Amino acid sequence: MRPAPPLPVVRAPHFDLSTLPRWYNGGSVLATHLTNGLNFVFPAGERFFIRSVRFYLDRVQDPALKAAAMAFVAQEAQHQRAHLQAFAVLEAQGFEIRSYLDWYERLAYEVIEPRCPPSLRLAATAALEHLTAIFGELALGTELLEPTHPEMRRLLRWHAAEEIEHRHVAFDVFEAVDGRYLVRAVGMVVALTTLLGFWAVGTRHLLRQETERPPAEVESTAHARIRAFWWGVSGLVGRRLLSWFRPNFHPADAEIDQLAADYVGSMA
Repeated sequence: MRPAPPLPVVRAPHFDLSTLPRWYNGGSVLATHLTNGLNFVFPAGERFFIRSVRFYLDRVQDPALKAAAMAFVAQEAQHQRAHLQAFAVLEAQGFEIRSYLDWYERLAYEVIEPRCPPSLRLAATAALEHLTAIFGELALGTELLEPTHPEMRRLLRWHAAEEIEHRHVAFDVFEAVDGRYLVRAVGMVVALTTLLGFWAVGTRHLLRQETERPPAEVESTAHARIRAFWWGVSGLVGRRLLSWFRPNFHPADAEIDQLAADYVGSMA
């Protein structure tokens, strides 16, 4: 029998993004706005995760799982508050972001979400948690964030560690209240297509507002670095992604807890 994962720990670290440079990811416009585009989806997305899990809390009979679900909710609430700081920074830098955020939140959570049954919302939440755990593994186990400004890197690594910590919770709730393989599989399709779509549109929204660019050699070096990195990790990402579709899959199958433990230990 698989051992019970540890209970997620709720933390509330402070981040000061007030001195964040405009191109804080290696001086690259593209790398920075890829990061910003992902940041865009987090706050409203994490509120969706909370709603999806809370909907089923009264049907969770296992006290340990219910406690983990409550810790999951508390962690996600901290994440969305932290990422909202990045929105204020972007606006202070002169970016117009509200039209994108209004469009994204209206389409995702006023159009798509109500048309999905609660079981599919929970499956999509579990799938998105699997995807964020993959990002967490990359953030803590590779050089992905090394070129990033130290304070943004600290925020993203804290978030990454907690995504690894609670990666099993939404999945375990889904298995406890539904567990149908087809719903789980469709949940990943919904999760992956919406995440990539909203991420791409958000990134493009910011790139179109850039009237100045860093030196060409800086951007060329950054593009080469991005291509080399993703080519290098494509096998790992593919294996992690496809593992979701194994009938006996569980998020704890990926032995990455020590990455999170080591990082949160360094925060003390």
